[in-house]
Amino acid sequence: MTEEKENIQETAAKEMSKEELDKLIRRHVYTSMAVGLIPIPLADFAGVTLVQMNMLRVLAKKYSVPFSKDIVKNILSSLIGGAVPATLSAPLAASLSKLVPGIGTAAGVVTMPIIGGATTYAVGKVFAQHFASGGTFLTFDPQKVKDYYNEMFKEGRQVASDMGK
Repeated sequence: MTEEKENIQETAAKEMSKEELDKLIRRHVYTSMAVGLIPIPLADFAGVTLVQMNMLRVLAKKYSVPFSKDIVKNILSSLIGGAVPATLSAPLAASLSKLVPGIGTAAGVVTMPIIGGATTYAVGKVFAQHFASGGTFLTFDPQKVKDYYNEMFKEGRQVASDMGK
């Protein structure tokens, strides 16, 4: 990375306050939770992914990081799927449970908003930290942030649960 690019990112990071960052992430958590209410299996899962991509596009812009939809899709799959298999399987299971009439739909509508909100929260926190340290999508290594992602996912479950009340 050139010195000029590093200076641009440092300036952007300083300009984005913690309050502004939290507001941005929370707005996307709320949206993910709302999308999780979609009763159509897998549509909710795809919708949460789109919300996360939008959040990363906005974060990237704030930190002057080039955004590529294809790269971000791959990174999200790698981060969420590779951090903890249960993290990916939980939203899929919640989404697919909506296939079961009655109780499955009710269970999916209850669990998917919390899980979608938690993954969105974790993704936002991980990338905010990565961008603030001068990282880009091309320098992102999901294995290096695995523990932090898991920690933020647990925190995100509580945040989403509190937001849902």
